[in-house]
Amino acid sequence: MSATRFTPPAYLKNAHIQSIMNSVGPRKIRAKKITKTLNSDKLVITTEAGVRLTAEFDKAIIGTSQTMNAELIILLHGWEGSSQSAYQVTTAYYLLNQGFDVLRLNMRDHGDSHHLNPEAFNSTLIEEVGDAIQAFCANRPYENVFLAGFSLGGNFTLRIAADRGPALNIKAAIAICPPVDPNNAMTAMNEGLFIYEKYFFKRWTRSISKKLSYFPELNFAEDLAKVKTLDDINQTFIPKFTPFPDAKSYFSAYGLTGNRLGALAIPAYLIASEDDPILPVADVDKIDSCEHLIIDKQKYGGHCGFITDAAGNSWVPQRIADLFNKHLG
Repeated sequence: MSATRFTPPAYLKNAHIQSIMNSVGPRKIRAKKITKTLNSDKLVITTEAGVRLTAEFDKAIIGTSQTMNAELIILLHGWEGSSQSAYQVTTAYYLLNQGFDVLRLNMRDHGDSHHLNPEAFNSTLIEEVGDAIQAFCANRPYENVFLAGFSLGGNFTLRIAADRGPALNIKAAIAICPPVDPNNAMTAMNEGLFIYEKYFFKRWTRSISKKLSYFPELNFAEDLAKVKTLDDINQTFIPKFTPFPDAKSYFSAYGLTGNRLGALAIPAYLIASEDDPILPVADVDKIDSCEHLIIDKQKYGGHCGFITDAAGNSWVPQRIADLFNKHLG
C-alpha cells in the first residue's frame, strides 16, 4: 500500500465496517493490551484561567527503554472519546515506537474528568485546550511540537492551529475526518444509519448524567429524563448550558467553513474519506483555499477508520508519523 493512499482489502471496503472497527473489536482488544504495557503519567493540567484538563503522557519507546526526546505529538480525541479510546491508544503506541513522545489530552468532561470543572463541555471551548497545551509545554524544552486530532478533536486541532499555532510553537497539525459544517453533519447523522445517532445519544446522555452526579446544582435531571434523540438534547441543553440561543448558532460557531482557517501560518493537513458515513465529505469544499492547508481526500476509510486488516490496524498512525517527520528540525 502506498504511504499516501489508503487502499483496504476488499473485505474491509465497507464504510460502516471501517468506522465501527476504529473503536471496537480487535483494535479495542489490542488497545487494552497496550495500555497494560505503558507506564503513562496521568496528569491534571491546570491552565492560567484555572481550568483543569486530564491527560496521559508517554515518553518515546526506543528499543526496550524510554528516553528523553526532542519531539512531542499531542493527540486530541473525538466527541465522547478519551485518551483511553482504542484509536488514541494504538496511535500513541505506534508513534512512541517511532521516537515521538506523546501526550493524549482530554477535553473537558471527557476521560473521567467530569468532576474537575463546574461548567459543562461545549465544542467552542478551544481556548482552554490551547491553554493546557501551553501549560504542559512551558517547562518541557521540546524542539518540535505537533498536534493531531480525530473527528471533533480534528476540528479543535485546525482551529487551534489557525488561532495559536506559532504562539504555541506547533510545527504542524493533522486533522482526521473533522466536522467542517456541524449543522450539515447533524442533518446527515439524523438521515443516515440509525446506529450512529443511537451511539452518540447513549454516550452523551451518560456523560450528562455523570456531570449532574458531581454538580447537582446544575439541576437538569428533569430535562434529561425527557430527551429521546440527539435533536432533543440539542434543543434542550444548548440554550441552557452554552452561550448560544439555539443549536444552529452553536454548530455554526465551531464550523470550519469559509475563511475560518485563513490565519493558518503553519502546515496543516486535513485527511477525509469520501465514504465517511457520519461527516459528509462534500463539506470539505466549503473551506476557502488556504496556503498552509493541505486537503487529502481518500476514497475509503469510513469515519476515522482507515483499517488495513482484520487485526484492526490502521493506516493513520503511519501517515501521521510520515507527515510530521517531514517537518522535523
